[in-house]
Amino acid sequence: MIIYEYPFSERIRTLLRLEDLFAKLDHFLEQSGVYEHHAALLTLFEILDVSGRTDLKLDLIQELERQRQALLGFRNNPAISEEALSGVLYELEQASAALLSMTGKTGQHLRENDWLMAIKSRSAMPGGVCEFDLPSYHYWQHLPSEARHAELLGWLQPFLALRQGVEIVLRLLRGSGGNTEHHVAAGGSFQRMMSGVVAQQMVRVMLDPQTPFVPEISANRYALNIRFVQPGTSGQRSRQCGSDVEVPFDLVFCIL
Repeated sequence: MIIYEYPFSERIRTLLRLEDLFAKLDHFLEQSGVYEHHAALLTLFEILDVSGRTDLKLDLIQELERQRQALLGFRNNPAISEEALSGVLYELEQASAALLSMTGKTGQHLRENDWLMAIKSRSAMPGGVCEFDLPSYHYWQHLPSEARHAELLGWLQPFLALRQGVEIVLRLLRGSGGNTEHHVAAGGSFQRMMSGVVAQQMVRVMLDPQTPFVPEISANRYALNIRFVQPGTSGQRSRQCGSDVEVPFDLVFCIL
């Protein structure tokens, strides 16, 4: 199944963006080439920009604590494995402690590095990091792969507490999804009234990979609207389904 996730709040949007960026950074760090390490550094700059929200760390700490308090209520519940519960509680406590130990603004160690900030500034320009623009970066790219990799890991290290918090919150959010609803969008359109409920944090729309449509999702506190379109490729424009088309899909609402 192809899963399309649509967040209902800016906070969840930020967490999903960070999750995606950290996954891309992992991929580039697994490689040893100069171009892959350049892509890793640019991705690190994106993480710096996205994580710059001043209240992000506080949001994560508060959410982790809220989840910890909720799970404490399952203590001595015969239907719950005490070992599994203790493991989750320990993970939440460790993540909160790591976030609390972070001092200063997230990514400040990068902002204080003039050399990295020069690369960040030049990289915003097309072709702006050529050797004649940044000879010192050109030199760095000719260092042994192991040396570049070690420095990249060092620049990533202060973000790891934030990453752990993001991963836990999103894992709990996805795990909170209720029963999977099976629907068919007649004419490629679907609407679900929300009855003014704002508790949902995210909706997940699941489609068979063989289904040649993608969902365009919009939502507010009153309604969820999904319009399925045929994706445009090779310069073609996206096209809406015909009135005789039926699109089967699954729907899951997630709430923390």
